[in-house]
Amino acid sequence: MFIEINGIKVNYTESGGGETLLLLHGWGCNESVYRGVTQNLAKRFRVILPELPGFGKSGEPSTAWGVSDYAEFVLDFCGVLGLKPNAVFAHSLGCRIAIKLLAQNRLTPSKVIFTGAAGIKPKRTAAQKLRTQVFKAKKLFLKPFPEALEKMRKKYGSADYRDASPIMRSTLVKIVNEDLTELLSQINRDILLIWGENDDSTPLADGKTMEQLLQNAGLAVIKNAGHYAFLEQPELFMKILDSYTSQA
Repeated sequence: MFIEINGIKVNYTESGGGETLLLLHGWGCNESVYRGVTQNLAKRFRVILPELPGFGKSGEPSTAWGVSDYAEFVLDFCGVLGLKPNAVFAHSLGCRIAIKLLAQNRLTPSKVIFTGAAGIKPKRTAAQKLRTQVFKAKKLFLKPFPEALEKMRKKYGSADYRDASPIMRSTLVKIVNEDLTELLSQINRDILLIWGENDDSTPLADGKTMEQLLQNAGLAVIKNAGHYAFLEQPELFMKILDSYTSQA
């Protein structure tokens, strides 16, 4: 289904019935990635999944967005549809958005599930800092030569960066450079953290840090799984999900 939010055409899905659960997806994802999760949650909830601007079938923002822009979008989306989510499921980028809204008490669900949660900015090594400085210098030098500049971006950038449009590349840079660590202690919601032991996008150490800083959180670790634990170990992931969501 499509809806227009502040001039952006937004695709979203709705399934199940009962209390409303808002599902916030990760970077580069669309609704199809979460169908297994959605089918599971739809047994207990009315699941609403918006494809965030710049992803799936939704239009891109006209300028580069940061986490706060996406947070405002989510609130506008909920306002247009008249949603007051009783639960939130978030993955990766979606967790960044949820962290900001939960810390500000602008979303007040009784249950929250984070998996592969992003939001803690990693400390960069000396080698990484040098690589960034070299990239910036070459970028400035190659600005008059767009083809050469694009080749360099593909060489230095991550897969997410390489695959993104110019606006979404700038969006990615803004988002990953925002550290949300200080907001975690302000969140007083009941939160289940589900983490893949081998997650190399948001390391398990981030999950342990979040468990310590959040006021009321528990961490479930899934072995032989990475950033997409719900796809890599779906049976165990769904059992953990069922146990948490079935609690009164």
